[in-house]
Amino acid sequence: MVPYLNGYLYVVLFLLLGIALPVGALYLLGPLLRPNKPSAAKLSTYESGIEPVGEAQTRYNVRYYLFALLFVVFDVETLFLVPWAVSFKALGGFGLIEVFIFIFFLFIGLIYAWNKKVLEWK
Repeated sequence: MVPYLNGYLYVVLFLLLGIALPVGALYLLGPLLRPNKPSAAKLSTYESGIEPVGEAQTRYNVRYYLFALLFVVFDVETLFLVPWAVSFKALGGFGLIEVFIFIFFLFIGLIYAWNKKVLEWK
């Protein structure tokens, strides 16, 4: 029974070390080693080195989100072609027909997005 519990002891020890080392480095050792000279310029808000102008909350056109969503959809759908390409020989003619159907539906989606003018960047 003791060797069985030793296995858990090692897991608990590594878990405690895995938590203690980052916490110690961030909250105990960090404040001792880093320089701390706050000033008004350092505490001000900036965006890429430029003072912010205007409101923080602005409205974006929904087309940007549709364009991004369309990119993600086609990107992920393209990833589905990789396993098919790896196992092309094993799938044979049936796999070829299936991928043509898959690409056909992707093409239909592209035509739909084109007709809805989602691909126009204004």
